Amino acid sequence: MEEFHKVRRLPPYVFEQVNRLKASARSRGADIIDLGMGNPDLPTPKAIVDKLCEVVRDPRTHRYSSSRGIPGLRRAQANYYARRFGVKLNPDTQVVATLGSKEGFANMAQAITAPGDVILCPNPTYPIHAFGFIMSGGVIRSLQVEPDDGFIPAVERGIRHSIPKPLALILNYPSNPTALVASLDFYKDVVAFAKKNDIIILSDLAYSEIYFDGNPPPSVLQVPGAIDVCVEFTSMSKTFSMPGWRMGFAVGNERLISALTRVKSYLDYGAFTPIQVAAAHALNGDGADIEEVREVYHKRRDVMVDSFGRAGWTIPAPAASMFAWAPIPEQFRHLGSLEFSKLLIEHADVAVAPGIGFGEHGDDYVRVALVENEHRIRQAARNIKRFLASTAKQPNNVVPLAARR
Repeated sequence: MEEFHKVRRLPPYVFEQVNRLKASARSRGADIIDLGMGNPDLPTPKAIVDKLCEVVRDPRTHRYSSSRGIPGLRRAQANYYARRFGVKLNPDTQVVATLGSKEGFANMAQAITAPGDVILCPNPTYPIHAFGFIMSGGVIRSLQVEPDDGFIPAVERGIRHSIPKPLALILNYPSNPTALVASLDFYKDVVAFAKKNDIIILSDLAYSEIYFDGNPPPSVLQVPGAIDVCVEFTSMSKTFSMPGWRMGFAVGNERLISALTRVKSYLDYGAFTPIQVAAAHALNGDGADIEEVREVYHKRRDVMVDSFGRAGWTIPAPAASMFAWAPIPEQFRHLGSLEFSKLLIEHADVAVAPGIGFGEHGDDYVRVALVENEHRIRQAARNIKRFLASTAKQPNNVVPLAARR
């Protein structure tokens, strides 16, 4: 049977291949240390859970909620931006609650994309950044660049070689998967460029609170006048260990927020009201919960970099995010990231995310998530050390899975 048009536009989800192999190994009794999916293992702070339980006892909160977010939640997000970034937002017109930043990105794509519109997108990048627009009929022009002096020239080339002129530019710093961080000066240059060329900026700032070296990542909206062309997406999933709660935000340009709000009004009634109240309670807190989460990931990062390095796999220390972007060891690089990820499951009982899943320019890397405790990270390092040692002695005994089919 022929696939539907939009489904045909989506490539096979490479992460699913790893997930199937992981499930199969576990069914055989293997103890898989899962550093693949960015699924926080830390519990949601008790005060947030207590607020949810308090509010859920009121039957009035069990009715349909507000798609754009209850007023108290939107005010809380606006106040957070004022405290954290010094950015003033109107909670009535420049803030909308989303069901996580992923849903926000996908629905923004639905709201602004006409068939054939060109979107400039980093590669590698989080899949929804590209495929939200592809599913909406857009065309992706990939940018293989870092947030440095080469970025603007690359965007200029993208514009010159795009017909029609690109509609939007996607930014994601701290980046998923690369963990790269952008400076405020970088954002100033990008905003000036976007205004000059009449391009929308869509910024994913989901990891703004997970940083390790004393320099909080900035928001693009800190640039004077950025709100004229920008919308920024944030999430409570990592900041407050609330991934299953599905709570995020889009903030910024009033026209773009209005378009997203209108699309959402046809698609959902918003998150469950007690979740929204608890989320507002979290945002209005003193920041201690955020600091605790940050410190846990900081310690895990240091343990991973040290223990993996001593195991024979050198991984650059990420400055931010809950991920490390790990170059595949040289002796396995010819296999590509998917086959290397499969080998790690089969021979080291460790799961990682293949870089190819984030774009073709990620195929020399895998993403390692800091979602296991320090003991388990050290255990993963020991497993990898044995794997690397065995392949060094008997390289012919390690055969890519694809070669066995």
